[in-house]
Amino acid sequence: MSLNPEPSQPTERVEHQLQLKSYKEALIESEDEQQKENGLAQDGKPVGSNEFEISGTGMSEAPPSPQRKGGHRRSTSLKANGVKKEKTEVNDNTLEFEKYQGSNGDVLASTKPDDSYEAALRQDEKEKPRPKERKGSLASGRRAGAGWETSSIRWAPFNVPLQRRLQTGMVLLHTLSIAGMLAFFFLLCTIPLLWPILLPYLIYVLFSKAGTSGELSYRSNWLRSLPIWSLFASYFPARLHRSEELPPTRKYIFGYHPHGIISHGAFTAFATEALGFSQLFPGITNTLLTLDSNFRIPLYRDYALRLGLASVSRESIENLLSKGGPNKEGMGRAITIVVGGARESLDAQPHSLKLVLKRRKGFVKLAIRTGADLVPVLAFGENELYEQFQPDRHPLVHKVQLWVKEHFGFTVPLFHARGIFNYDFGMMPYRRPLNVVVGRPIMVQQQSEPEENYVKELHTKYVEELRRIWDEWKDVFAKERTGELEVTE
Repeated sequence: MSLNPEPSQPTERVEHQLQLKSYKEALIESEDEQQKENGLAQDGKPVGSNEFEISGTGMSEAPPSPQRKGGHRRSTSLKANGVKKEKTEVNDNTLEFEKYQGSNGDVLASTKPDDSYEAALRQDEKEKPRPKERKGSLASGRRAGAGWETSSIRWAPFNVPLQRRLQTGMVLLHTLSIAGMLAFFFLLCTIPLLWPILLPYLIYVLFSKAGTSGELSYRSNWLRSLPIWSLFASYFPARLHRSEELPPTRKYIFGYHPHGIISHGAFTAFATEALGFSQLFPGITNTLLTLDSNFRIPLYRDYALRLGLASVSRESIENLLSKGGPNKEGMGRAITIVVGGARESLDAQPHSLKLVLKRRKGFVKLAIRTGADLVPVLAFGENELYEQFQPDRHPLVHKVQLWVKEHFGFTVPLFHARGIFNYDFGMMPYRRPLNVVVGRPIMVQQQSEPEENYVKELHTKYVEELRRIWDEWKDVFAKERTGELEVTE
């Protein structure tokens, strides 16, 4: 045995600037030393070495992730179902990333989730088969409670873990936030002593320009980073994936697809820090855009402004992308637009993906006027969170919905999912995985008056990038699909 044996512990090897050993090498070396000490003649094969293999891969060729100084990076790769999954870890426990490599070499990077993520990736309760009765030789009479088991509505058990109850509660609060805050405001209005305060506040809400000013003065990073949003994201569970790093010296327009029913993925990824947006895209301040009417709702408008939301109007977009940042001209700013809008929500059917995009070119013109690069975003699983009437089976209902959309500017999808205490009916979204994939940026040259040919060129590139995301990751994130990506209207 050598007088100065080579250290085997990872921390000691890092101190001596030695390459980390893989699990297999360490296991074989440990058994070899044990054989020498015991004087036993064995074949030297580690127990269970044929069952799995984990090998050190070193640095990935994927775009580098942000690191803190002095941190040592360690990566491990696993390959399953043709997709290579790599975990990159920084020793100071501040930034941890996972990278997915597709069949053609494309790589996605996402922040490492907590331990509850893998437990949440399971078959949805609604899709679980009902237990079959065991056939025996005994003849039995009517069994008490059998009618409840064969009921079309299945109720949740009482022994559900507390964490899952908290997740459900957080999603419920967000879903009912507008109605709840509006009801609370009306309750306050029943107290005459508060009228001298509520009346000026109501006038301020009606005439305030905070949602369109682009200043983001009400934005609270503390609220966006609260742990409660991790409960919200782990309900589905949701993940945010990055195709490429985006330099903070540019400005961007993120186009989110599909709209779904309520766009839970857009809220989770871009209105909170639950999925690690600031870690994946350091130096970029992203603002999720919503209807201008939401900033006229008392109390809720303050909640939305604290989360950094803004109006989707043209004035708001131009202000956001021309103010702030290091150069005070929008550098490092980004906005997220759900391009399909309310019309696309009518096509939100599980296991399918129809995008209302052919005639939607206004966001491209705004990108040219402001000089913002276009970044396509595709959310796998957004349409799976709810079920609604199918247009081909209920054509009359669909015509009424389109008429309402044309004359009033909004529509009402007739949808349902699960309930708070049952798995079959209610307004709560299903617990189904939600993977938000941010595509590669499309460079845009600024023009005061966008040329029609240039608008068409950028729109074509945008659609092609969406198709690339779909083709590359559909076998990973959309295994139960019944069709391919369709671009309509």
